[in-house]
Amino acid sequence: MRVNADFTKRVAVHFDQNEWVQSPAAGVERKMLDRIGEEVARATTIVRFAPGSAFAAHTHDGGEEYLVLEGVFQDETGDFPVGSYVRNPPTSSHTPSAKDGATILVKLHQFDPADRTEVRRSINGAEKLQLFKDAQEDVRVLSLAAGESLNLDAEQGLELFVIEGSVSEEDEEFSVWDWLRLPPETQSVATAGTDGARVWIKSGHLSGMV
Repeated sequence: MRVNADFTKRVAVHFDQNEWVQSPAAGVERKMLDRIGEEVARATTIVRFAPGSAFAAHTHDGGEEYLVLEGVFQDETGDFPVGSYVRNPPTSSHTPSAKDGATILVKLHQFDPADRTEVRRSINGAEKLQLFKDAQEDVRVLSLAAGESLNLDAEQGLELFVIEGSVSEEDEEFSVWDWLRLPPETQSVATAGTDGARVWIKSGHLSGMV
């Protein structure tokens, strides 16, 4: 399976225009943003867990990174409410579930194979917060005031996900849970809408994909 797999192209996915697809696990649906592979895949996905749903225990050979958007996500290490940012490095394993339901933005099989850094952080209450940074990538959350502009330096690729509010880029509006991917060697500007915006940004990680 290949979804938005040409990393030389700008890609925009709007949450309301993207259909939910049933996963192999009962009660777990997903909206695919990009994907290369079948069930074991390099993937960026919005995943919705119905109350009481779960995935079977599994190992993340390529790592897992997620942001909790709604509800409470759970595994053996604890409960992760809205605003939790988690990195489970390669070779880690868990049994994810959501007793009362949850929605997450998740990225799979995109880590440096040597990365063994675990991250458990909350973005709640932070105007600007660097969540993770190494030689391969920079992950952060930023809040923008109404009309404020943000330079998007995609020299090595960039992804932007709208958590709250809205932004415009190239005359296209992105609202809550919309996603934008810019290819390497591009520059752009995002401007917050009338209610401001809160965005998750990941950069520096896509040069090897083109």
